[in-house]
Formats: sequence, structure tokens, C-alpha cells
Amino acid sequence: MMTRRITSVAIACAVATLVLALVALASLAFGSRQIAPDVVWDALVHGGVSQDAQVVTQLRVPRTLAALVIGGALGLAGSVMQAMTRNPLADPGVLGINAGAAFLVVTVTAASGVATRMATLGASLIGAGVAAGLVFAISGSGGGSRSRLALAGIAVSAALASLTQAVLAANQFAFNEFRYWASGSLEGVDMASVASAGAVIAGGAVVALLITSALGVLALGDDAAVSLGVRVRLIRLLGVVAVTALAGGATALGGPLTFVGLAVPLMVRRFVGARQGAIALWSIVVGAAWVCGADVVSRLVFAPSEVPVGVIVALIGAPFFILGARGKGMS
Repeated sequence: MMTRRITSVAIACAVATLVLALVALASLAFGSRQIAPDVVWDALVHGGVSQDAQVVTQLRVPRTLAALVIGGALGLAGSVMQAMTRNPLADPGVLGINAGAAFLVVTVTAASGVATRMATLGASLIGAGVAAGLVFAISGSGGGSRSRLALAGIAVSAALASLTQAVLAANQFAFNEFRYWASGSLEGVDMASVASAGAVIAGGAVVALLITSALGVLALGDDAAVSLGVRVRLIRLLGVVAVTALAGGATALGGPLTFVGLAVPLMVRRFVGARQGAIALWSIVVGAAWVCGADVVSRLVFAPSEVPVGVIVALIGAPFFILGARGKGMS
């Protein structure tokens, strides 16, 4: 039985890795302009000034990297959030990250009258960080309590969402720009944006991976974790920092993408078991493949027009979430 389980896990991991490689290649080759794989490879290795080479290196490479980084970050953030709250249906939005990012993006856009990608990136990151910090502060001495953390997140998200709607109602320009950002889109992303958000995401990933062992112990319960020497409040604080950097950076780069942080760890757990280290690692791989694959579909489904990638991500994620929620052990 154990050998069969190990074999199943190995096969699932190999399939996930293969799918990741295939969707990354497809992202470079497919779109409104189809480019042969050998031309893609030649452009990556040798560069070039041909139109196809320019499309690959200047447009599709940054977009593909953005999709992979966003997916991996959201998958890892979701695995940390679910371990931290011991709730398999939790996602990074519990910390008010999307609501905080949206509020500051709208406010800055309305106040400045401009909406560049870098301005949106900065506003989104700051808004996500402030919202998550506010959630942790409101949870007070109960910051180590998963229930108080979740309730504080719900309250902050609701308040920020109301303020966001008020700003949108008063400013037509902010409303028009916010519709584009909120739908989730990777169109026009550049390497500068990928590098800026990627640096924040990389920091969050380091923190998340460093606390995976402690999060695995935390799954046994707060009392058991304390008896085993885990500093519960510190680990939850570090978890909040990691999730904020991961999900905040991903949201800043591609807009709020739903279901990835929730459904990816849920699926991975069903294949690799309850080991937090394995869940975190393979949530990165599966999340990256998920968003990158969805981005490819978003370019092809109504080509040459594009569907916002956030729509495709949600359409793919909803059935997986429903199946996971109805599965054993999810009640």
C-alpha cells in the first residue's frame, strides 16, 4: 500500500512538471500570431530582429514569466493560508489583500488621473500590505487565533470594499481603469513590472518556505504546537508577512485572480498528503501551470481578441473547488 501511494505521488508530480513545461512552451508559441516551436527556441537562444523573434522576446517572454510567477505565488500563498488557519477552504483574500490592493489602486488612480502599470503595481503592493497589517493589528492579542484573524479579515475587506465602491461612484476615470485591472489581465506586462513584483514575491516565498515545518506542526493544533516548542503567534505573523508579499505581489502584477490560492493547495493535498513541505512545493508548480495555461486559453478562445485571464482562471477553478468541497474530509 505504501509503495503504491509513493508511486501515485511520483506520477502526479511528474505529470504536473510536464504540464508546466508544456504550457510555458505554448505560452511562447500561441496567441494572435502563431509561432513555430523551433522559431521560439531560436529567438530565446539567439535573439534576432525578425518580427517573430521580437514578439517572443519582447512580448511573450515577460507575459509568460508573469503568469508563472503569479500562479506560483498564489499557490504558495494559499497553502500557507490554509495551514495557518487549519481551514482547507481558506484563501489569501481572508487577510483583505485583494480589498486593500483594490482600494489603493482606485484611490491613486482617482487622485492622480493617470493609470500606468508601475503606479498600479506600487499602489497595489502598498494597499495589500497595509490591509494585511491592519487585519493582524485588529486581531490584537488574539493574533495567534485563527478565528479572530479570519473575522478581522472579513471586517477589513468589507469596509475597504465599501470605500472602493464610493470612490468608483464618484470618479468615472477610476471606474474605467479599475474594470480593466480588476478583470485580471497580463496584456502589456513588461520585464520591469515582472522584476519589481518578482522581488517582493521572492521575499515572501523565502519566508513561506522557511516556516513550512512550523506550519506542519501547527496543523496539530495550537496547544500541541506550543508543547512542541512552536511560537504560534510569531509563526502566524510570519505567515501573514509571507502571504501578503506573495499574494500582494501577484495581485499587483496581474490583478485579483480568484480561486488559484484556494483550489490549488486543495488539489495538491489530495495527491501528496498532509506534509506541508510537499504541499507548498507542488502548489507552486501547479499554480504556475494553472495561470499560465489559463493565459494561453485566454488568447485563443476568441482570437485575435483576448478574454481577461481572470475570467478563464475562475471558470477553470470553480468546478475544481466544488469537487474539492464535496470531497471527503472537506465538510
